[in-house]
Amino acid sequence: MQIFNTPIEYLKGVGPQRAEVLKKEIGVFTYQDLLHYYPFRYIDKTRYYKINEIGFDFPLVQILVRLKSFEVIGEKQSKRLVARVVDETGELELVWFKGLKWIEKTLKINHLYVVFGKPTFFNGKPQMAHPEMELFSKESKERGNLSLQPVYSSTEKLKQFSLDSKGIQKLMSNLLDTVFSEIEEVLPSYILEKYKLLSRRDALLQIHFPTNSTVLSRAQATLKFEELFFIQLKLLKIKHLRTLKFKGNVFATVGNKFNYFYENLLPFQLTGAQKRVLKEIRFDSQKGIQMNRLVQGDVGSGKTVVALMSMLLAIDNGFQACMMAPTEILATQHYASIKSMLPDDFVNIALLTGSTKKKDRKKILEDLVIGTLNILVGTHALIEETVVFKHLGLAVIDEQHRFGVEQRAKLWKKNLIPPHVLVMTATPIPRTLAMSLYGDLDVSVINELPAGRKPIQTIHLYENQRLRMFGYMRREIAKGRQVYVVYPLIQESAKLDLKNLQDGIEVLSREFPLPQYKISIVHGQLKPDEKEFEMQRFIKGQTQIMVATTVIEVGVNVPNASVMIIENAERFGLSQLHQLRGRVGRGSEQSFCILMSKDKLSKEGKVRLETMVKTNDGFEISEVDLQLRGPGDIEGTQQSGILDLKLADLTQDQNILHEARKTVLEIMEADPELQNAEHQILGNFFHKHNTGITLDKIS
Repeated sequence: MQIFNTPIEYLKGVGPQRAEVLKKEIGVFTYQDLLHYYPFRYIDKTRYYKINEIGFDFPLVQILVRLKSFEVIGEKQSKRLVARVVDETGELELVWFKGLKWIEKTLKINHLYVVFGKPTFFNGKPQMAHPEMELFSKESKERGNLSLQPVYSSTEKLKQFSLDSKGIQKLMSNLLDTVFSEIEEVLPSYILEKYKLLSRRDALLQIHFPTNSTVLSRAQATLKFEELFFIQLKLLKIKHLRTLKFKGNVFATVGNKFNYFYENLLPFQLTGAQKRVLKEIRFDSQKGIQMNRLVQGDVGSGKTVVALMSMLLAIDNGFQACMMAPTEILATQHYASIKSMLPDDFVNIALLTGSTKKKDRKKILEDLVIGTLNILVGTHALIEETVVFKHLGLAVIDEQHRFGVEQRAKLWKKNLIPPHVLVMTATPIPRTLAMSLYGDLDVSVINELPAGRKPIQTIHLYENQRLRMFGYMRREIAKGRQVYVVYPLIQESAKLDLKNLQDGIEVLSREFPLPQYKISIVHGQLKPDEKEFEMQRFIKGQTQIMVATTVIEVGVNVPNASVMIIENAERFGLSQLHQLRGRVGRGSEQSFCILMSKDKLSKEGKVRLETMVKTNDGFEISEVDLQLRGPGDIEGTQQSGILDLKLADLTQDQNILHEARKTVLEIMEADPELQNAEHQILGNFFHKHNTGITLDKIS
C-alpha cells in the first residue's frame, strides 16, 4: 500500500527536524520503517509488588502505595526531595534530585499512587530514585494499570529531540492509529491456520502494545515466521529462476584426465565425504542446467583435490576451468598445490594476479583465448574485461563471502552459456546460517579428514605455565618439526594489555638462541617481498620457529609444522582460532595447538577456549560461535545484505526457520510461479518487494 511509503516527516508528532534525526540515527525514513522498528524488551507492569517482596536483585517493579509524607532536605548540590510511601507490608523511601519544585507541587498526602522504578537498598531499607509516579485514579482502577510496556532503542541525539523510548512509543501509537486499517495480510490463510499465527494486523499491534505475555509471544512468532519465510522464498525463487534462465553445459563423460589422475596421481585415498561430493558435482554437471553448489569443508579436509578433479572433469569435456581466490597468498597457494599434484605436461595451468609480469600476462591471455590454457588460477584479476576464455565450463570460487555479487556475476558472463559454479569455504557455517545465506545454492559438506591425519591436540595454558609451552616447543623441534607462534599485536600498546610480537621475539631469542635455533618473522607491516622471503625460509625448513601475527591465518601450508602457539588466545574469535589451528596437523605426525591466556578470563573467553580444547569439529565450533556472537558478526554475513533481520534470531529461532523453509519448499514444488489462487497473495508481495529479481537481472 502506498501509505507505508509515506516519508516519516508527515507522521503526526514528527516534522522535518525529528525526521532528519530519525533517518540518521536509526534508519527510519518511512512509515514502513517505523512500523518495523520493534521494541527490544518490555517492562512488566502486569502486576503490583508488595514492598516486603522487593529483593536486592530486582529489576524494575511496580507497586501500589499511599503517600504519607515528603520534604526537601539538604543544600545546593546535596538538595533532594524525599517522600515516604507505605502499603500494608512496609515502608519505601522515594528520592528525587532534579525537578524538585515541580514534583513537590504535584504530590498529594494520603493519596494512592502507582509507583514504578528500580529498587535499591540504603542502610538495609528499600529506596527508589526518580520513580515514575501517577495517581491511582478510577480509570487506572478499571484498566488495572497493568500492561507490558514496550522499550525502544534510542540514542543521545534522539533524546535531545524528546525521542527516548517513551517518545518513540508515542510516535508508534500515532502511526498505528494512521495505518492500522491499511495493514494487509501477506501469508495465505492456510499457513496462518497451520502454524496458529496471528493476522498481520494483530501481530503488529501486539508486538508494539501487547495485551499480555501470551499474545506477545504469538505476535513475535508470527512476525519471525513471516521474516524468515520471505527470506527463504526470495532465495528459492532465485534458484528456480536460475534453472529457467541458465542452461548449463553438459559434462557428459568422465574422460582420460580425470581417470588417470584418480588411478595414478592422487596423493592420498579419497575419503567417503570427498567421493560423495564429487558424485553430487558430477550429477549436477549432467543436468543441462547451471550448477551452483557450495562445498563446505573444514580446514585441511581436502577441498582443493575435489576442486581439481571437478576442473579435470570440465577439461575432459572440452571446457576450460578457473579458480578465483580473495587474496594473492591464497591464489598462489592453490596454484602451487594443484601444480604439485600434476605432471608438467598433464594440463596447461597458469596463475594470474595483480603481481603477474606484463610479458607473462600477455602470454596467459593469448593462450586463454585460443583455448590452449586449461586452468587459470587467480584473484580478482580473473574478472577483468581483458580476460577472455575460449570456452569456460567451470568457475571455482574460494571463500566466496569475500566477493560481492557483482564480482561473481562477471565470471558468469565469461561464457555464452554460464559456467557451472563451485563455491568453496573453509569457514564452517552453522546449518541455520547456511540456509539463510546460501539457501539458493545446493550445499555439500566434506566432514572427514584425509586418511592418516591425526586430530590436533589442543591445550590451554595460563601465563604461569609458560615453561610447559617452551617444553612442547623444544620437544617438537628436537624431532625435526617446526613451530608457529602467533601474537595479536605487532608492537606494545598503551591501551591494550596484550602480548606483542616484538617483545615475543626478544623472549624467544633468549629461550631459543642462535646458532642452534633460527626464527622467521612475518607481520602485516613487512613489504610483500620481505614477507615472502621469511615465509619461504620457514617453508624450506631453514627456520624452526615462525613468529607472526594473524597474516598466516590462511595461505600457509607447511606439513612439517606441528605446533601452533596462540598468545592471548582469549582475544581471538572462535572461527579465527580454528583457522589458525588449521595451519598445523597437515602431515601424518601428531600436532599440537597451545592456547596461552591470562589467568583471569571473561565468561565468553572461557567458553571459547573450552570449546577449542573440547572439539576439532569446525561445524560444532561454528554453532558455539553463532550463539556467542550472533549471525551479523560471523564472517561475511554483514555484507551479504540478506541477514538484515529485524526480529528473528538464528540462534534462538532455528525451529521457526526450519518450518518456514519446509513450507516454502512445498510451495515451490507445487506452484513455483505462485499462480494458484491461494498463493497469489505471496506472488503480489514477492514482486512488490523484490522487483530486482527478474530473469534479466539474475546474473
